Amino acid sequence: SQGRIHTSAATVAVLPEPEELDIEIAPDDVVEHVSRSSGPGGQNVNKVSSAIKLEHIPTGLTVHMQDEKSQHKNRAKAWRVLRSRIYEYYQSKNRAERDSQRKSMIGSGDRSQKIRTYNFPQNRVTDHRINLSLYSLDKVLAGDMSEIIAALKDHDRQQRLKNL
Repeated sequence: SQGRIHTSAATVAVLPEPEELDIEIAPDDVVEHVSRSSGPGGQNVNKVSSAIKLEHIPTGLTVHMQDEKSQHKNRAKAWRVLRSRIYEYYQSKNRAERDSQRKSMIGSGDRSQKIRTYNFPQNRVTDHRINLSLYSLDKVLAGDMSEIIAALKDHDRQQRLKNL
């Protein structure tokens, strides 16, 4: 490095672990419509109500199934499809929520959004949010952040009192 100081920036987001989705569909939340199929199939299609339409009220998702001749097979297939669509619906909802949390934590990632600087040549840690400089970088890197945390709590307390 020929005596030059190299500067780099990093963004960190701390997020809760994603929960495994366990989808329980209450039968009361689903409205089932039975009708005659359409399309090819001759007399059977015209006289037997084998098509199934399931509507999940809380999400508004609907599934229409008329692949099989049997109403029971169509019902089973429709429930499988509905379950997977509801799972995907909630998964994408969780993903969107998680992405917004992440974006709020990281911000723009711009270098001007400094939170903390670790200056190794001077053995100094500076927290820019509260203008605190400590000359104990080795302690902080070893995990002892008690001074910084105490100062942040004190600053937070003062801000809350000021806003009352």
